[in-house]
Amino acid sequence: MTEEFAPAKVNLALHLTGLRADGYHLLDSFVMFASVGDTLRFSPAQSLSLSVDGPEAGTVPTDKNSVLSAAQLLSPNQGAHIHLTKRLPVAAGIGGGTADAAAAYRGLSRVWGIAPFEPTPQTFAHVAQLGADVPVCLASRTARMSGIGEKIELLPDVPSLDAVLVNPRVEVSTPKVFKTIAQKNNAPMTSPPASFASSRDVISWLSQQRNDMQPAAQTIEPVITDVLSQIAATNRCDLARMSGSGATCFGLYSDPEAAQHAATVIAKRHPNWWVHACTLGDAR
Repeated sequence: MTEEFAPAKVNLALHLTGLRADGYHLLDSFVMFASVGDTLRFSPAQSLSLSVDGPEAGTVPTDKNSVLSAAQLLSPNQGAHIHLTKRLPVAAGIGGGTADAAAAYRGLSRVWGIAPFEPTPQTFAHVAQLGADVPVCLASRTARMSGIGEKIELLPDVPSLDAVLVNPRVEVSTPKVFKTIAQKNNAPMTSPPASFASSRDVISWLSQQRNDMQPAAQTIEPVITDVLSQIAATNRCDLARMSGSGATCFGLYSDPEAAQHAATVIAKRHPNWWVHACTLGDAR
């Protein structure tokens, strides 16, 4: 049985830099991948099928699913049984379904004997048919993504970060967030250094960047403001920000013990929230 990990995608910075004539938003984003995520397992079969379990399986369909779409894009006439263990909440701004599609594409490439994934513009353009975030999730490596998500610059010299991820169990519609944002022509990120000496340097650089979707998401779901305040109030939190279009927020810390302590404190205060300490970096 072949297994593939589908890590959470965390947009540590996300700048909206324009709007194309076709309605697609242009962005500039710094992305890292978490040590928490979903797991896909693949078994030989005559036809294509999907089963789902895990703590977040309740709202995941087994007929119309990004995993099956990825399989059909890769090779529409081959079969396999795919079992998805779902740990990431849906519509959470951390690429759950997108990460699953990318993991299916990687895993089935091995199962079906197709050439393994290579981070080329051609491959990224192919999987972009599944969604704007699928190319960066296919790589699952620290990257700067731009355009509508199809331009990927891998950043190999970025230290890993200790973090906590918190989702207050509200779903935020990405189209609604985009519609709420008034100013869509904003400055891009400042270019990251060629290399960072330490994780503290990464956090220092990130603190000068933004998430241009965060204010709109806070307007739509005010609980996000509470989540950010809860994270920022934990000991040794160096940066608190929302990921993607929300509602998941993250805190960055100087060491794993501080991140784990923050997760314990927040989970105790809000037992119904989704809270995980993790490491951010390259997941592959």
